[in-house]
Amino acid sequence: MNEPTTVPRSRTLPLPPPSLRVLHERLAPRLKPLLQRLPMQPPAWALALMLDRLLLPKLPADARAVLSRRPVAVVITDLGLDLRLRLDDRGFAVDRGTGACDLRIAASLPAVLRLLRGEDDADRLFFERQLVMEGDTEMGLVLKNTLDAIGPLFG
Repeated sequence: MNEPTTVPRSRTLPLPPPSLRVLHERLAPRLKPLLQRLPMQPPAWALALMLDRLLLPKLPADARAVLSRRPVAVVITDLGLDLRLRLDDRGFAVDRGTGACDLRIAASLPAVLRLLRGEDDADRLFFERQLVMEGDTEMGLVLKNTLDAIGPLFG
């Protein structure tokens, strides 16, 4: 008679899954060359939808007036994403212009997420050189002060 075959058990415990930080550090350099070759409109559209749901309802009228109809570039440096947006009467939309943006915001994905979750503020990220804002200073300050006043966009 054949005896059932048993698989010997490992005496070591399985490793815990890598943290999101480690996963990001491993994947971002591999994804960047690929993402830079793809059209930027789909991720810009997704960002516009997210901002329509999370930011637009909280955006005061005075800030909306300053930001309206002006192109903004949101650059996710570690992923090679350069997303151009514009705020119009219906909300955020992909800016299809090819000229310079009025404001350029650049940071790594973890820095952007920490900012949006309220774990870090823009001043700290700026002075630690993890966040770069270039272009119209007034527009940048209005956006920064508005985000500070609103608080975290998601948790």
